[in-house]
Amino acid sequence: MFAETFNALNKEAQFTKEMLGAGATQIRNANYATKGIYFQAFTSLSTGLERIGKLCLMLDHFIDHSGLFPDFNYMKNVICHKIGMLYENSLAIISKRSIRMEFLPNLNDPIHQSMLRILAEFAQGDRYSNIDLVVGSKRSSDPISAWFNDVDVPLFESCVSKKKKERILNNATVIGIMIGSHTKVIHTSETGSEINEVEEASYRTGMQTAVAPYRQLYMLQIIRYWVELLSSLQYTAMQTGSEDIPFFSEVFAPFYNEDSYFRTRKTWDTI
Repeated sequence: MFAETFNALNKEAQFTKEMLGAGATQIRNANYATKGIYFQAFTSLSTGLERIGKLCLMLDHFIDHSGLFPDFNYMKNVICHKIGMLYENSLAIISKRSIRMEFLPNLNDPIHQSMLRILAEFAQGDRYSNIDLVVGSKRSSDPISAWFNDVDVPLFESCVSKKKKERILNNATVIGIMIGSHTKVIHTSETGSEINEVEEASYRTGMQTAVAPYRQLYMLQIIRYWVELLSSLQYTAMQTGSEDIPFFSEVFAPFYNEDSYFRTRKTWDTI
């Protein structure tokens, strides 16, 4: 019979894995025409990253305090729930314990940082940005617009080949010539501007299709960073002799892989 603490940690890990898997799948599919998927992805990812970050800090406390987990006040006032602070604490743990990361030693790449910042701001209040605008509250920033400007545009510029960019532009131009005069488009872009031309809608679609695999890859790299840290802390915690620590490495195993594997799959919500 497993201990109550073991069962609780194992269930927390399974829930967190499923949230991260759902978010990693959704973030690949979101575009200007399906903005709700952005909010689904941001909700799943921000929740999942916060939870796996807390698991890491809980294990760090467990190791330093002879097998004792932090109490509620420590969780609330020291660990808290801010993704940015959880990341800063993770760097301190890696340094303190001289952990050698097999993949990324940090998430200081500008794209990773933009993703973390947007998800952190979403969790802190941007998830209500639409309602805030309607009720006249001080509006938080628009997370979809921030994602487009600070994640998708840099990915498109740095990861998509010149040849593919030209093909996207040419395809959009041809479609505009062929059906633009008798096709009506009514949409808004990720940044809130109106899309009423077939050519622009086609270009936006082509751009999203091109960056989708890269935005998913970078997000999976972030998840893998936390999974690798959690796995390292798991083995150290197990050395205390406690039977409360589950094999987190097994729960999160699909996320502990090379980039080459990440590129082979589009869906992560059924792993």
